[in-house]
Amino acid sequence: MANYLNFDVNNLDLREVQCNSDLRRLLIGSANRSLLVIEDIDCNVGLKNRENENDTTEDDKITLSGLLNFIDGLWSSCGDERIIVFTTNHKDRLDPALLRPGRMDVHIEMSYCTFSGFRVLASNYLNVDEHRLFKAIEDLFRRVKVTPAEVAGELMKSNNANVALEGLVKFLQNKEREVMTRS
Repeated sequence: MANYLNFDVNNLDLREVQCNSDLRRLLIGSANRSLLVIEDIDCNVGLKNRENENDTTEDDKITLSGLLNFIDGLWSSCGDERIIVFTTNHKDRLDPALLRPGRMDVHIEMSYCTFSGFRVLASNYLNVDEHRLFKAIEDLFRRVKVTPAEVAGELMKSNNANVALEGLVKFLQNKEREVMTRS
């Protein structure tokens, strides 16, 4: 996304932010035309739910209210062209106030890599649309679950398509063996 939009990328680790005021300063200090990434929002920080927030002062720690204001409150309008990306493995654990339109407008489930997803990655990383190993790789994808990041990691190991794809086949075969030995 950042490459396509020509935006800067900032990874925001909420564990490193001590309080709501720090969060506000980070937002004000971030450049226009930036993508802010907050990974694993469900477990990154112990956000208290809104009913219990009165137990602490605003500057004592990050609160859910502070995060909501960061996303779409008064301070979020300072500057422009910012996109915030949240990742989670447990969407069901997030407070509904975080998920509502205007805060999280687009929800994309990133599942395991499919063969068609692999073809896009192979084209992007290796500039190949067809290869003698594609049939074997397609067969392996039917039996093995891997993430797009794992596939991309294998494809980036070599600029030579033959070497990279042979490495991917070996990787997928090893994954398949691991699953079979656990069963």
